[in-house]
Amino acid sequence: MKQRIFMYLFVFSVLLVLFQYVNSKRIFEDMNTKLENYKAKSVKYKDSLAVLQDEVLSLSHFNLSRNEDAISYFENDGYNVDELIPFIKDELYKLNEVKGDHPIVPYAASEGRKILINTVKMLNHKWIIADFSDGEYWGEIFLTYEITANKELKFNLVESFLYPFD
Repeated sequence: MKQRIFMYLFVFSVLLVLFQYVNSKRIFEDMNTKLENYKAKSVKYKDSLAVLQDEVLSLSHFNLSRNEDAISYFENDGYNVDELIPFIKDELYKLNEVKGDHPIVPYAASEGRKILINTVKMLNHKWIIADFSDGEYWGEIFLTYEITANKELKFNLVESFLYPFD
């Protein structure tokens, strides 16, 4: 009787060890498969990140904050660029508050509306691109700007266009 009990215990132990081995092997292989998938995704994401960084670099080429020559131009005149850039943008946005027609945008607004400058992008120490809209019509303007000897900011409209309305 003791031999049978030991034999059953031995068979049960062998089956338990066999089950543990098979289960562990399956879990290990599953983890290896997941790890390989994660490694492949990581390589793919790193490549995508490099492409996006190159795209951001090329898109920011005409950007005052990345143009060392334009920044040096302002710094040589004694301006703090971190304060000057927001000041110039704010002055352009303040023109939205002028009563009547917009002083820079050469187009009239729709009836009962007002043309407003929405987005401003400073290209360098002399040029600005901005878009405008009255909610129905929209377009873009190309401006030059200068800071006079009296520390006054002057804008000059160079070119503008209005998108066709369908």
